[in-house]
Amino acid sequence: MSRILIFAGTTEGRKLSEHLCERGIEHTVCVATEYGEIVLQENPLAHVHMGRMDSEGMRSFFAQQKCRLIVDATHPYAAVVTENIKQAVYAFNEACAVTGNQEDSCISENIEYVRLKRDTDISADYDNIRYFEDNEACARALNNTDGNILLTTGSKELSVYCKNSCVRERLYVRVLPGPLSISLCMHNDIAGKHILALQGPFSTQLNEALIDQYDIRCLVTKKSGAAGGFIEKIAAAKNKSIPVYIVGQSGKDDGMSFEAVCEYIDSKYIDRKYNKLHIMLAGIGMGNDACMTKVVSDAIESADILLGASRMIEKYSAKIDKKPYYLAEQIIPYLHEICEDTEKFSNVLILFSGDTGFYSGSRKLYLAIKNEIAEGKLNADVSILPGISSVSYMAAAVGETYSDAYICSIHGVKLSNITSRISHHAKTFMLMSGVKDVNMLGQLLSGDERYGLQNSSVTVGYQLSYPDENISVLSPQECTKLQRDGLYVCMIKNPNPVAANVTPHIRDAEFIREKVPMTKEEIRHVSICKLHLKSDSVLYDVGSGTGSIAVEAASLSNDMEVYAIEQKENAVQLITQNKEKHGLENIHVINAKAPDGMENLPVPTHAFIGGSSGNLKEIIEALKAKNPHIRIVINAISMETICEIKEILAAYDVKNEDIVQLQVSRSKQIGHYHLMQAENPVWICSFEFE
Repeated sequence: MSRILIFAGTTEGRKLSEHLCERGIEHTVCVATEYGEIVLQENPLAHVHMGRMDSEGMRSFFAQQKCRLIVDATHPYAAVVTENIKQAVYAFNEACAVTGNQEDSCISENIEYVRLKRDTDISADYDNIRYFEDNEACARALNNTDGNILLTTGSKELSVYCKNSCVRERLYVRVLPGPLSISLCMHNDIAGKHILALQGPFSTQLNEALIDQYDIRCLVTKKSGAAGGFIEKIAAAKNKSIPVYIVGQSGKDDGMSFEAVCEYIDSKYIDRKYNKLHIMLAGIGMGNDACMTKVVSDAIESADILLGASRMIEKYSAKIDKKPYYLAEQIIPYLHEICEDTEKFSNVLILFSGDTGFYSGSRKLYLAIKNEIAEGKLNADVSILPGISSVSYMAAAVGETYSDAYICSIHGVKLSNITSRISHHAKTFMLMSGVKDVNMLGQLLSGDERYGLQNSSVTVGYQLSYPDENISVLSPQECTKLQRDGLYVCMIKNPNPVAANVTPHIRDAEFIREKVPMTKEEIRHVSICKLHLKSDSVLYDVGSGTGSIAVEAASLSNDMEVYAIEQKENAVQLITQNKEKHGLENIHVINAKAPDGMENLPVPTHAFIGGSSGNLKEIIEALKAKNPHIRIVINAISMETICEIKEILAAYDVKNEDIVQLQVSRSKQIGHYHLMQAENPVWICSFEFE
């Protein structure tokens, strides 16, 4: 059932359907032919009824649909159809009055009739035009012409022009490419090569091409308006200096313009529950209105509701309301609340500092809103308006580029291995939470001996774009003494950047070892290669010992998180010492006997098992439970462990299984000779679960 019915016979009827779809209004479009159905854009809100109906059929259809509004968008020349629609509406409303709106009647309410008129008030700037009252008069006049005729009045009145064989043989008929139109042409003995089955719109150039191709000496048309291509027909005929015969309308086409019909429906017949909220997430830039983009400024001006942190929205006004909401937990319930009254609320603007695509909380909120829309919980659309970031502002202020810089943030987040990150880049931009972050950065750089960052310079941007803005170049030591709190951005210049290692590289001698077992250098490197680690992997190093695997893996990527799990107290101390020696904050030391201690850790992507203390099966089962797709590498020296591995591989469905035995011999100089001394052979087993 549809509240609105459109009888579509013109381009305007199709466009009105598209307009209603955009507004979220369900409706039915009545078309006479299958071709009329084809040209309509498919949309779940637009139901199509195909087939001709007389007045009585229309009346029954109105009752079935329980419609409230009939829009007659048929062709201006389809006078019979228009009259049938009017009669059906009148009969329907008369029956409604007789029933007295009884509940058991299928006719319960009057319906409205609106005529959508085509704009045919177009002046034809051409002298060689003749006007005719009807098709009969035009056909009679064609008897007195010579040469081929291009007939563009359609197929319904074709029989009028075909009565005289002298005229029929000269006709080239342009009709819609539908079965009914073609069959009418054939029925009236129009030869196949004289049938031009084409769908408009037709440009002036195409009309001229047809005139040339078929040696046309006269063009016949109706005054069909701009949408019907009337202007282009006249222009082509004028350019080719051929006469135009125009068949006049039978009576005045009263009604409303396309724009007026759209406005009328919008104001009176839109069911507000179908209206969408228009939600925009906007970056306001650095804080100074002068740094705000015009599109964001305009969005603030037109916003019905403003949301955001208090300092973001305090100086702006909204048409209806503003609230200090910036978290998804606050905003989503509020959107559900106002979505119930979209007649009042339409444009919702949520403000964020800086640029929405640059370390902004907008991403999380955007995904949350999109999810609500996808699940049908929120009738809305959401878009993002970018702003100017503090980094782009500061780079411009100091004459630097940031395309060649490393950019990171410690604004509200913990960032591991800061000095390691800075060491690999000549230029680093860093977002800060406040002055304490700048102090901490100064301490890290001042105390760094591993990468030689004591000689770095720090350009400190304070309260950028605000009246008290200050940009100064400080030494790391001077950064530790800053006291004025506020918004900071730093640019660190490193005079001696070092390239990051991309392969395992740490020598055994670089580890603090004592008497705790350690996976030796060559075995360690091969084992890590077998893990197939990624830059953002989460690795469990089970039975970590001195932490050599954990340290080697963590040094490959600052974004990797490594959990070194070890039960022995002295080994835990060694792991901590090696972690600190190599400056790796992305290693987390867990003092526990595996699989104990793994339960509350993040889900691992990879696991290395160097020691299991007899719990290998339990460890494997626990790893599989946490991540069924985990990749595991096990090192084994004893035959007992090798037998356990064999049983495990037989008990589980595994893939990418790989077992290698590695034996390393090292040279030892004795006198003038180098003798090879063998290390114990090691089995390296790697696999994934199916």
